[in-house]
Amino acid sequence: MLDVHEISFRYPGSASHFEFDCQVAAGECLAITGPSGCGKSTLLNLIAGFLEPDTGDLLWSKTSFTSAPPWQRPVTSVFQEHNLFDHLPVRDNIGLGIDPGLKLTADDDNRIRMLLETVGLAGLWQRYPTELSGGQRQRVAMARALLRRQPVLLLDEPFTGLDHESRAILWSLLETEKHRGAAIILVSHDPDDARRLADQVKVLAS
Repeated sequence: MLDVHEISFRYPGSASHFEFDCQVAAGECLAITGPSGCGKSTLLNLIAGFLEPDTGDLLWSKTSFTSAPPWQRPVTSVFQEHNLFDHLPVRDNIGLGIDPGLKLTADDDNRIRMLLETVGLAGLWQRYPTELSGGQRQRVAMARALLRRQPVLLLDEPFTGLDHESRAILWSLLETEKHRGAAIILVSHDPDDARRLADQVKVLAS
């Protein structure tokens, strides 16, 4: 279980003060909704380690990771901006989820090819992100995150601007991740995403 235990945070020089407390079991999805500025992305950045909480604790399976650097946390993230490297082809962008040094084996390449086929991107192995549509880039980003096989998956508006086909493909992949036992936190403004994926919904106030 992911336990966000009485986390608090204040941006330096800002009057905005955020407090978070929630739990997400393995195999469950928590959808986070609320108005702009209520702290949805702040919560994900605290869990991922891009921000440091003022108080509270972050735990996975009762083990704290609050002080761990981002690369040592049991967490992977997918953001709306895709976070792909334009100078690397699709194969290498996804391969970073396996080995940041891109020392990939033949088995790794087979896993990447199979996942590309699953997300409807077969044949785009050597394309660059600038040659892909927004929906295709988001599927590449999701594929990279899924190959990391971390127990916690953070999603910040991952479906914004995607067509129905792309969204349906990603919904299906995330259902598979839930069955695998991943704990998912999904930030989304679209109620369809919550209806399809969420086991619980938390509304943050402004």
